[in-house]
Amino acid sequence: MKTAIILATSRADGNTHQLVDLYLKHQPCDLFNLKDYVISPYDYQHNNQNDDFITLINVLVKYDHLIFATPVYWYAMSAQMKLFVDRLSDLLTIEKALGRALNGKSCSILATGTDTKAPDCFIEPFKLTAKYFGIDYTGILYCCCRENFIVEEHITKIEATFSKEN
Repeated sequence: MKTAIILATSRADGNTHQLVDLYLKHQPCDLFNLKDYVISPYDYQHNNQNDDFITLINVLVKYDHLIFATPVYWYAMSAQMKLFVDRLSDLLTIEKALGRALNGKSCSILATGTDTKAPDCFIEPFKLTAKYFGIDYTGILYCCCRENFIVEEHITKIEATFSKEN
C-alpha cells in the first residue's frame, strides 16, 4: 500500500515530528511536510489558486493511504492542518474530479498531545471529513507527551500499531 504522511506542526524537532520519524523507521512512506508548501486559507471566490494546494493534492491522490500527522492544540488539529483540511472544500466545488479521486482511499492519524488520550473532538473532524469523501478512517496512533517525546514511554503502543499494519 502506497502511503503518504501529511505533517503539520510548527516545531521541526517537536513531539509529533519525532513520532513521524519513528513511524518512518518502521513503515515505508513518503513525507509531505506542510511547512514546505504555501497553502492559503479557503476563499469562496477561489482567489487562492496560485498557491501549492492543488499541486499537492494532485500528488496525494496517487497514494492509497493518507496519514494526517499533527499535534493536538487546544483540543484541535494544528493551524497548518486546519488550513489544509479547509482547502479540501476546493475539491467539492472547483476541483471535483480530485475530490472524487479520494473515494476508496484510507486514512489515519498520528498525533501527540498532553492529554492521556486524544480528545474525541480532535478525532471527529478527521473521521467526518473522511466519511464525506468516501475515505476509510482506520484509526489513530496517539502518544501522550507531557514534556518530550520519550520512545520508551510509547514503544509498546507503537510496536502494536506496526504489527497490526503488517
